[in-house]
Amino acid sequence: MKIGYARVSTEEQNLHLQRDALKKAGCAKIVTDKGVSGNSNKRDGLDRALKQIKKGDVLAVWKLDRLGRSLKHLIELIETLREKGAGFQSLSDGINTTTAGGKLVFHIMGALAEFERSLIIERTKAGLAAAKRRGKYPGRPQSLTPQQIKHARKMLERGEETTGSVAALFKVDRTTIWRALQKT
Repeated sequence: MKIGYARVSTEEQNLHLQRDALKKAGCAKIVTDKGVSGNSNKRDGLDRALKQIKKGDVLAVWKLDRLGRSLKHLIELIETLREKGAGFQSLSDGINTTTAGGKLVFHIMGALAEFERSLIIERTKAGLAAAKRRGKYPGRPQSLTPQQIKHARKMLERGEETTGSVAALFKVDRTTIWRALQKT
């Protein structure tokens, strides 16, 4: 029996493309994970699929990166399937581990996928570093200006106001005031 596995990383994404391809490839069952990263070791859908796999079965995915992001993890999963007497197939990548050539292609594609992910991480880090050098910081902008923080500190040190009243004055939460005062 061929069992399909489909995964998307966010809840906003949909599984239609993967499901359609897996059905077309003859998968009798399709198990899914939605909103789960490929890096996550906790994937309920994948765990269910692996429990269902028996000798002679094939686990099919639409694309190799749907199964996992690290070469080590991919190899461990394929080894688990091999120990059960099952195979693996990646539809888009043309990988089928029930053949010797398919096993070779799997290892090459897995290494390339890991290399590509490493490049993306490097580019992201370089981009963030360049942005910081230009004075841009990722994330939410500061709620209070340095002048507002200084003013809030003076008000609180003099005992004129409570943290809650200072927060209300600046239209922020009390924790915003506390954090801003701790940073400076």
